[in-house]
Amino acid sequence: MKRRHFLASLAALSLFGGEAWAEKKQQAGSTKKTATKPKSASSRAKPAKSSGRKKPPAQEYRPRTPVAHTANDPVTETPPQGTSASRLPPVKAAEPPAEWRTYEITTTVNLKASNGLIKLWLPLPLNQDTLFQRTLAHGWSGNPERASMRRLPDGNLEIFHAEWLNQNEPALQIKTTVSTADRHFDVTRRTVAPEREDILRRNLQASQLIPNDGLAHQLGERIVGRIKDPVAQAKAVYDWVVDNTIYNPALAGCGTGDVRRQLNEGQYGGRSADINGLFVSVCRAIGIPARCVYGLRVGPSRLFRNLGLTSDDATRGHHVRAEFYIPGYGWIPVDPSDVRRAISLEVLSDRDSRLQALRKVLFGVWEMNWIAFNVGSDVTLPGKSGTLPFVLLPQLSAPEGSRNGIDPEGFGYRITTRQVADI
Repeated sequence: MKRRHFLASLAALSLFGGEAWAEKKQQAGSTKKTATKPKSASSRAKPAKSSGRKKPPAQEYRPRTPVAHTANDPVTETPPQGTSASRLPPVKAAEPPAEWRTYEITTTVNLKASNGLIKLWLPLPLNQDTLFQRTLAHGWSGNPERASMRRLPDGNLEIFHAEWLNQNEPALQIKTTVSTADRHFDVTRRTVAPEREDILRRNLQASQLIPNDGLAHQLGERIVGRIKDPVAQAKAVYDWVVDNTIYNPALAGCGTGDVRRQLNEGQYGGRSADINGLFVSVCRAIGIPARCVYGLRVGPSRLFRNLGLTSDDATRGHHVRAEFYIPGYGWIPVDPSDVRRAISLEVLSDRDSRLQALRKVLFGVWEMNWIAFNVGSDVTLPGKSGTLPFVLLPQLSAPEGSRNGIDPEGFGYRITTRQVADI
């Protein structure tokens, strides 16, 4: 193939055409390596000796036979034969996005007077920089007697903890500056470093509300059937969740995230924690590491009006997304819940071309008018009794009989956002 023809075909590749490109490149590379060099006159004069055996064609691809997994085998090793993970394209260093947007998020808390000790826990944006989000600054003001930022080891969870004792007008304001860039999954690109083994194993395990066996496993087996490629398996799960769940805007917050109840009752749906939690549960059940990512919408959407904020008020803008892990490619973003949300609130029909486009986009793309807070599950907050399935909304501990509650209207907190110039 001439170089100009190769470059032209490479430029025409679509997002999901990378696997075919990888095979063509491998075959081309093998053919190039086996090209014979011109022989000298002396070498041509000598008759060639034949061993009587024919060598296999140089371009023939023979994947190694994977070794059977044991309990101690790394999750990222010995991928199944014939899967995309066993035909990985060359490693390419991750390139930072060119376009970033910066948001200032302000959380204002005004509590009612109460005799006794009041404790408040506020989740903060993701504390680790990624290729799609960077936390630039934190600042706070108010009258708590004690206040501190704490980073919990599990789930990249960072919280702001404050306490008031017999305070007449407990008040607190926190401002956080975050930059985001749209996140895309590219099947032709491999990540340089694999994920830590302990993180992958944790995201294969069950949690309080997200099972990975029993009904979840049976459902996963029915969905994937004979599909072997892990990306195709996850896509089959994604499509099934989109087709078989119902978005319920009447539920509070992001829903309960109780996937066990959905499976037991055979009624699938709810809000983002429920729908994307179902996707995570089925992926884990078939052996694909997956996790919910808890966050907040901070700006308007370029996809659909109801997939973003319509004002600067983000008090009820909390939203849960999901991602799954494939060796060589890293964490791949998805959001089947927002497909169902668009169907419900935008009144889209199955034949609507906009809906078909949205289904394709939200498998592998996150529009970053949203910021990630954490990926923690079964969380124990310092100084608070009990374990929470996840932490996304502010948490409050007040004396018995106090009028302070955790509902936004009774709680007295408000979240506002605004886009600012890049810092």
